[in-house]
Amino acid sequence: MENEILLGLAPLFLGFIALEAWYLRRRRVRSYSWADVVSNATLALMQQAGALLVAAPLLWLMQRVHAHRLFDFPPGWASIALLVVAQDLAYYWQHRANHRIRWMWASHVTHHSSPRLNLSTAFRQSLTYPLSGVWLFSLPLVWLGFTPAQVITMGALNLAYQFFVHTEVVGKLGWLESVMNTPSHHRVHHACNAGYLDRNYAGIFIVWDRLFGTFVPEREPCAYGLVHPIVTHDPLTLTFHEWRAMLRDAARADGFAARAWQLVGPPEHALHSPRR
Repeated sequence: MENEILLGLAPLFLGFIALEAWYLRRRRVRSYSWADVVSNATLALMQQAGALLVAAPLLWLMQRVHAHRLFDFPPGWASIALLVVAQDLAYYWQHRANHRIRWMWASHVTHHSSPRLNLSTAFRQSLTYPLSGVWLFSLPLVWLGFTPAQVITMGALNLAYQFFVHTEVVGKLGWLESVMNTPSHHRVHHACNAGYLDRNYAGIFIVWDRLFGTFVPEREPCAYGLVHPIVTHDPLTLTFHEWRAMLRDAARADGFAARAWQLVGPPEHALHSPRR
């Protein structure tokens, strides 16, 4: 269902990408390159194919968890509002885990690997997300009482919102900066500046970052990509390079605890580099 929603919105996304590229070209800003756009599109198609392969077993698992739910939420706007907030909070912790647990970073690093930030960067995803376990963060929602269909739909709409924050075209948005995740906040998230690393994990509401101490406003210009860049447009390399490095580091570590740490510790503790 999530794939169907996002694929249904694809013409809208592609239209905005074309509009942004045209606008930037008119202003002679080199934010787009064909190689980068093709790489992003290929990665998106690979991610969608991978999601389709695991859709049925994940739906089955969510249904089993939902059978033991705590509550039955009545239909109406109050339940929808509660789901929006609960799903976004779950996304915040999922996204934070994507950055702070190396097993999950091995998938999420693909999204951060481009030295450019534009709307097409939102397509830059990994087919290994199911392997890294991002779906675990949806299970508490269905256990509370939201149906699998509701959780999946809201997850897709959350991602759809995030498409529009991957841009340098939009500046700061006044009072909305205090509540919502905006392009300014997300530029910080994609930056590799020392003061910007591992900040602004929000999906829709930036209040989670403010509440849990991970918020940083955009002050200095952002440099995008990884601290240790991977210079390639090959989608397979972009997808699997950190998995290979992580497993190699785990094999080289001395003792069980050290090997486990290479898998679940923060990415900056990797043996192969001082910082990701």
